[in-house]
Formats: sequence, C-alpha cells, structure tokens
Amino acid sequence: MSIVTYNNRSIANISAIPGAAKSLTLIKTLTASSSANLSFVNGSDDVVLDSTYPIYIFKFINIHPATDDVPLKGNFTTDGTNFNVTKTTTWFGAAQDQDQNYTGLGYSTGRDLAQSTSDFTISQSVGNENEASISGYLKLFNPSSTTFVKHFISVTSTDWGGVVGATNDFGSGYANTTSAITGIKFVMSSGNIDAGTIKLYGLKDS
Repeated sequence: MSIVTYNNRSIANISAIPGAAKSLTLIKTLTASSSANLSFVNGSDDVVLDSTYPIYIFKFINIHPATDDVPLKGNFTTDGTNFNVTKTTTWFGAAQDQDQNYTGLGYSTGRDLAQSTSDFTISQSVGNENEASISGYLKLFNPSSTTFVKHFISVTSTDWGGVVGATNDFGSGYANTTSAITGIKFVMSSGNIDAGTIKLYGLKDS
C-alpha cells in the first residue's frame, strides 16, 4: 500500500484531497435583513431536511442582533409550523475580555432546558454595536429518524454582549421526540436578526 502525503505547496485547497470536504453539500443560504427569524423547513423554498442526509450542518456567519446583549436561540418543528419540540439541553462557555480584567470558563445552568418546549440557547449574548456578531455552527443528527431522539451540538464565537471581549460557547442536547424533525427556526432572544447569514449543508456518507 502506498502512502500519499500533502503539503500546502502540493495542493491549492483541501478539496484536492480525495474524499475531503466532497461530502458536504450546500442546500440553502438565508441572509437576514431585520428579520424576526431565519427558518429552514423541509420542502419549503428548496430546503431539504429529511432522510437525504444523516447529518445536517448550519453555519452562522456574522449574525448581528438589532437588540443589545442577546443570545442566538433555536427551536425545532415536526409539522413545519409549530416550533415547540420538547428538548433537554446543556451549555457552557469560555470568555476573555479585551482588557484582560476577566477570564472565565463555566457551566451555565440558566441556559439549560429540561423537557422544555422553549427555544434553546446557541450562543452567548452579543452586543448590537456595529462590529459585534456571532459566528459558528450547529450539527443536527439524523432528524428524519422515527426511532430515536434527535441529537444536536453547537459551537459559537461571539463578541461578548455588554463587555468588549470574546467567548467560545458550547451547547448540546436532544429533541425528545420520535417524530421526524422537519424544520428549525433561529431567533435572537429578543428583537430581530439585524444582519448575517446562515448556510444549511447536508453531510453525505456520514
């Protein structure tokens, strides 16, 4: 068996590596403009969120809130209309302020859900200053299963709301339903999504 090695001089980008990144398929891009929410519902506006892919990835790119000091949240639907699926979640984050007066790593019980239909927390709160935004991703596993609960994981980076600094935030949980998840809605905890982009990808052969 031969071994093939790569370096940054032998390839122009990672897609040149056999199998690398080729299984990630862009399905839909939504861009906010003072939007109450950004929603992806299977079968609506060319959105695919069914058994076509076993894993779906939502990428958040510079999500900017209209209201100061609010986090990004989400919720699921099984009928395409009501975003109120029962969930159990957990959340923790790390923070560093710009002036090095504060650092922290902590588990946030206030952002947990325990068998709740409320929106789940994805990011730390972020300010509405012009330069402030949220970026990261959420992975949703096997949403079309009618046997198992639906697991999800999120990772985000923010410009910390109320304080100039950076956070790295980690959330996870499961939608406690054996019905297929057919959609997801992203909202700020208060006010509109002023700007930003969310891209939906399907991950093949995963």
